[in-house]
Amino acid sequence: MNKPELLMPAGNIEKLKYAIKYGADAVYLGVVDFSLRAMRKGELITLENLKTAIDTAHKMGAKAYLTLNIFAFNSDIKALENAMDSIVETNPDALIISDPGIMKLAEKYMPNTPIHVSTQANILNYEAVKFWQDIGAVRCILARELPVKDVAEIKKKVPDMELECFIHGAQCVSFSGRCLLSDYMTGGERKANSGNCSQPCRWSYKLLEETRPNEYQEIIQDEKGTHILSTKDLCLVKHLKEMIEAGIDSFKVEGRTKSLYYVSAAAKAYREAIDAIMQNPDADMEPYFQELLKVGNRGYTTGFYLGNGEYPSDGYSYNISKGLAGADFLCEIIDKKDDSYKIRTKNKFNKNEDIEIITPSEKFVTQVTEIIDGKGFDLDVANTNNELWVKFTKPPKEYEYALIRTIGIKNTTNETARCACS
Repeated sequence: MNKPELLMPAGNIEKLKYAIKYGADAVYLGVVDFSLRAMRKGELITLENLKTAIDTAHKMGAKAYLTLNIFAFNSDIKALENAMDSIVETNPDALIISDPGIMKLAEKYMPNTPIHVSTQANILNYEAVKFWQDIGAVRCILARELPVKDVAEIKKKVPDMELECFIHGAQCVSFSGRCLLSDYMTGGERKANSGNCSQPCRWSYKLLEETRPNEYQEIIQDEKGTHILSTKDLCLVKHLKEMIEAGIDSFKVEGRTKSLYYVSAAAKAYREAIDAIMQNPDADMEPYFQELLKVGNRGYTTGFYLGNGEYPSDGYSYNISKGLAGADFLCEIIDKKDDSYKIRTKNKFNKNEDIEIITPSEKFVTQVTEIIDGKGFDLDVANTNNELWVKFTKPPKEYEYALIRTIGIKNTTNETARCACS
């Protein structure tokens, strides 16, 4: 079996670094105006620091793919053309594109840069793959709506074309993002295909059925209404073997707007799972699935991948709209002095509490024995959004990129427990 690439999201420069340290072979990133994710936190990737971001990935031994995958209006084409000189200097390993007009600009300004066709292009068959290959693309990011058996057939029909598939993350209720709900419901302020979707598919709705003039009967699932459009998150960690055998070249994890912890923990789980499969095709994937329960999710499903093109009936999350993590992200370690570690807290925890430390090479349970604030006072509680110094019964071998979370798994909803991934 050929070892697939693990491709992780890089929503900002910090997440880019963590994704690579935790196992990504490549990252995908974009600037706000020309990609499908508008970031609002962290060291945002802009035209001004895009070269720094891509250079950082290269120095860390990973590839960096630049997303230019909006569906472009005339004004977007003009803006992108004005930015192309700056983009050329950044030297990305590939451009992810869905719009033929943007592809023409790429061919004009960056003729030697590989083109990856975005999942936004809704590629569902081998003739479409051949079409994109004929006009110069080297990789197709297939639609999430494809079953894996169709992916295998595409690879047999077009063996010299790279194929990329999503293996994890949020799914769109529409065909790979081609949705107007957000645009319509926000009066044109939040356009899905301009990187600013308000995710109305995650909202809770109540339906009114008109049965006769002036008489309405409310249809609700329960007193809270129902998330009738909200899909569960994709999780294919238990099916990596089938996907590798289908000939997929790159495994993609969704989540440029997800947290630093999500990116790191998901990268670690899939890196270790892929490596285990390559050593033993029959390796047990359950431990890695359990790890993925610890990151934010709306319940997991295998989506379209295992069927004949139909979405599973249990693939919708009727109870929650926001992903719930099975473990709370407590803090990141940012410095070390002697046997004390400086942390930046995300959620509060107590002295003498059992916690779990994960690093790119480790995962273990330890205990916080001391919490000291900036003035040198001993604390019993580490509160949220503080920089503090702590000591552990067992410290990490390498503190850089170390993250701390609660132990065990909580928030495992019935939706997750009975998901199609089980």
